Amino acid sequence: MALLGVLGGTYDPPHHGHLAAAEEARYRLGLDRVLWVPVGDPPHKRHRAITPAAHRIAMVRAAVADNRAFEVSDVELRRAGPSYTVDTLDQLRVERSLDSLVFLMGSDEFSVLSTWYQAERLPELAHLGVLIRSGARLNVERTERELPGVQGRYTLVPVPSLPISSSSLRERVREGLPIRYLVPEPVREYIEMHRLYER
Repeated sequence: MALLGVLGGTYDPPHHGHLAAAEEARYRLGLDRVLWVPVGDPPHKRHRAITPAAHRIAMVRAAVADNRAFEVSDVELRRAGPSYTVDTLDQLRVERSLDSLVFLMGSDEFSVLSTWYQAERLPELAHLGVLIRSGARLNVERTERELPGVQGRYTLVPVPSLPISSSSLRERVREGLPIRYLVPEPVREYIEMHRLYER
């Protein structure tokens, strides 16, 4: 049985901060593999346009290609409707029945976990790996109080804090500023080739 980390995200675009956090989680949690899951229809990001899924998954594949412990799943892109984590984990438990799942999430997401769709099921479907960047504040007592089933079902994972965000990268491209060394070179080349984020 393999220990599989599941790392969801919009990845619009993926950057070195994502990669560093994923590799740190793989090492600290003893994961055999990390499965990158680009979100299909993010219910929490409907206030802005999302780059088409075909571009986002292509960029993720380009970003992780040189790490044999990383793989990419289109599980959410194949499913119609809003992308809820419980549905994704349900589906992965069927498709990866021989794997034990660890859902990787940021500390900010963990802080509001009780507000997620069918949140009470999440700790039943996977152990939670909570990625904490240096300086981040986390009130685990509040989360445990709001979602009692999470107790004993999560691990706090310190990860490198790289001050890069996908939104700032999109803005840099719009402004004609360089993003080299902020994203993997294959991702930068893909963005340039397809003229993403220019307007």
